Amino acid sequence: MKVLIPSALRSYTGQAWVEAGGTVLSEVLADLDRQFPGIRFRMIDEQGAIRRHIRFFHGEQMVKTLAHPLDPEGQLLIVQALSGG
Repeated sequence: MKVLIPSALRSYTGQAWVEAGGTVLSEVLADLDRQFPGIRFRMIDEQGAIRRHIRFFHGEQMVKTLAHPLDPEGQLLIVQALSGG
């Protein structure tokens, strides 16, 4: 599946779009971490929960759990919230 990496995490991948395998979100993130060590920790915390500032979108739907099924032929968009004042 094609995965869009947010600009804040592109230092891991060196590019905006990458390929990753898996049929649920946790598998895709594990594959990303295998290819780009350390990237998963930037999106998933120590308790195994999606970090508050990260959103995942598959098709038109926001993915809220790591067990969410994904179409391997689809695209996963990773969006990172920006903060500031």
